[in-house]
Amino acid sequence: MKRFFERHVPHLPRRMFDIVSDLNDYPRFVPNCKAMEVRTDPAAPAGADVRLAKMTISFGPVTQAYTSRVTNDVDALTIRAKAVDGLFAYLDSVWSFEPEGMGARVRFEVDFKIANPLIAAVAEPAFAAKQEEIIQAFIDEADRRYGG
Repeated sequence: MKRFFERHVPHLPRRMFDIVSDLNDYPRFVPNCKAMEVRTDPAAPAGADVRLAKMTISFGPVTQAYTSRVTNDVDALTIRAKAVDGLFAYLDSVWSFEPEGMGARVRFEVDFKIANPLIAAVAEPAFAAKQEEIIQAFIDEADRRYGG
């Protein structure tokens, strides 16, 4: 299930990049994120900012964890994540941040499929709908940190 979101925000691109790349802080403000364990990816090329992030998410009575390989590119202001285990058959996402006026154009693209067909029938539409709320949570966090 592929989704694309785009929004202008009144914050600088680098500030938005910093918030989205601050994986350890997600449980504090990202909806349904209950825990996050982050470690450096030992297979990453030298000098690359690549992390393995195990996120525990909760939707009602269902709690699941999955691990993503997250690649931060501060020069391009992009963050790429690819699930490497857990409930997804695949999950690929890309955040990008570009200057626009006095703020930034934030783009978020996500493509995913839940591995279990029974869970997928219920959870995929809910997960897709939740993405807009998650993007708003990052914007709200930027407002909290930087004023807005």
